[in-house]
Amino acid sequence: MTYAYQTLVELFEGEGGKDYLGEQVSIATHMLQTGRAARESGASAELVVAAVVHDVGHFSGAMSGRELMHGNDNHHDEVAAQWLAQWFDAGVTEPVRLHVNAKRYLCAVDPTYYDRLSEASKFTMSVQGGQMSAEEVAAFAAEPYCAAAVALRRFDDAGKDPDAPVLTLADFRAEIEALDRTVNAVWS
Repeated sequence: MTYAYQTLVELFEGEGGKDYLGEQVSIATHMLQTGRAARESGASAELVVAAVVHDVGHFSGAMSGRELMHGNDNHHDEVAAQWLAQWFDAGVTEPVRLHVNAKRYLCAVDPTYYDRLSEASKFTMSVQGGQMSAEEVAAFAAEPYCAAAVALRRFDDAGKDPDAPVLTLADFRAEIEALDRTVNAVWS
């Protein structure tokens, strides 16, 4: 078992069991459902792992998700990407870093997208900057990982179902460990 995987197990089994910011699932359940949606879509291993870990910044950063729900942006996307970079390459970390902006982008380019967001997601978007301007849309569209971030955002939207089948982090262990750059640092 790699150190990265063991660290993620501890997070998912600990803080991951907490409520997910106004949604009807825990944060760990949300991330696992997001990973399942990515896998079922045929996404790359990198995007599946990004989906599984995309919200770790809610409980690994200086501010928790609770602050986000009280109107303070915790920049969980950036916190998560920086923290995950100790193990994973840009194929995992960049979609994670961009997934909040992908929500803002989709609201700007798809007139029906905002109405499909959960109430909690609508609220957090207002804290995170709201709909992108035309200039922000152009800049985001030029990002090398724009398409991956948009796909991750759509998987994120699908990861909030209290009645969905339950997965565990072990269901994603092979992908996580295969992409872990520190594979030689084995946790015993």
